[in-house]
Amino acid sequence: MKAFIYPSKDKWESLIKRPAESFDTIEKSVKDILELVRTRGDKALIELTKKFDKVVIRKLQVDENTIKASAKNVPVSLKKAIDIAYKNIYTFHAAQISKMEKIETTPGVLCWRTSIGIEKVGLYIPGGSAPLFSTVLMLGIPAQIAGCKEVILCTPPDKNGDINPVILYVANKCGIKKIYNVGGAQAIAAMAYGTKTIPKADKIFGPGNSFVMVAKQFVSLRDVAIDMPAGPSEVLVIADNSANASFVAADLLSQAEHGPDSQVILVSTSKKLIELVNRELLAQLSALPRKAIAEKALVNSRAILLKTLDDAINFSNLYAPEHLILSCRNAERIAAKVINAGSVFIGNYSPESAGDYASGTNHTLPTNGYARAHSGVSVGSFVKKVTFQKITPQGLLKLGPVIETMADAENLQAHKSAVAIRTNEIKNKKNV
Repeated sequence: MKAFIYPSKDKWESLIKRPAESFDTIEKSVKDILELVRTRGDKALIELTKKFDKVVIRKLQVDENTIKASAKNVPVSLKKAIDIAYKNIYTFHAAQISKMEKIETTPGVLCWRTSIGIEKVGLYIPGGSAPLFSTVLMLGIPAQIAGCKEVILCTPPDKNGDINPVILYVANKCGIKKIYNVGGAQAIAAMAYGTKTIPKADKIFGPGNSFVMVAKQFVSLRDVAIDMPAGPSEVLVIADNSANASFVAADLLSQAEHGPDSQVILVSTSKKLIELVNRELLAQLSALPRKAIAEKALVNSRAILLKTLDDAINFSNLYAPEHLILSCRNAERIAAKVINAGSVFIGNYSPESAGDYASGTNHTLPTNGYARAHSGVSVGSFVKKVTFQKITPQGLLKLGPVIETMADAENLQAHKSAVAIRTNEIKNKKNV
């Protein structure tokens, strides 16, 4: 990790920059893929899967028997772990359902808001070198709680044209029956436009590579909603001399192993800790199966020495990390100052891995600084909020003059008349 010693605040802007990634080279390819799927449907999906995944798929949809049989190919120990994760994630997300309450804003004027599950949602689950069955939990559970009527899942096939059995097992546990073995930008296109086999979704969720991310951004312009802008994974760790260097190094590597374009940042008030963490990184890196990937990510990573923890949290709020770990004294006090972050992990014994898998919070989070304006996925991501109002004749008599005055001021006569015609009728009935 490259170290920066007490950088002045005017240098912070340059230090929060993510690794430069140009989409110019892939934008045309993505547009071509989207158009092929839009116009040629299933045939294009089969051809593109052969081209990009080097596999010929005969059936796009996974049949029900294969989904049910997947349980046999998942180790019992993993099933037990998934059961605990499912319970924790479900418990945390179920508590996000708010009680509907009717509010009387003026006597006779009732207003309320109801959550309604988005009817058709599409989940994209990466399935390359590390099939992310945990993301099925993170997206499938809130969709289940929200009451979405149709949930479809797309994930790329392996070299044999199959889907990892753990992904199928978890999908089935989340009540997802419509599963398709197609990945990449072509899967996003299928869910955005619909094909003969794959239904069109109203909103698409899930992480992916650059092709997937660009495809999501294109289709969101006019065809379908998406969960959020997202990109490579990232973590920022704030640590002082009370932190355990081996813990910090492990947390940094847990994000670095996601991909070569991941970014990990250490912000510390201790020069000695930075030195110890760098030693630990080298020691732990050598034992990682994904060492080559993590090494590339560390090239884009930084260790920043600042004078105070207040400076550290100010830097973090400017960076707006996807994951923020607070390995320092008075971590809860520091946490209260967090303004921009996707998910925060407080104290030396709160590894980011817990949020990735089983503590209960969602791991589908905004990256690339989008945490300044976006939240992570929640049950709220899978619902629409519809407002209702009911006005009695007496309520309209009270509120009518206000509406008429405001409509007059905006020169919208029909708006005024829509109220006046009603209030006149009410007054006339009173006089009869």
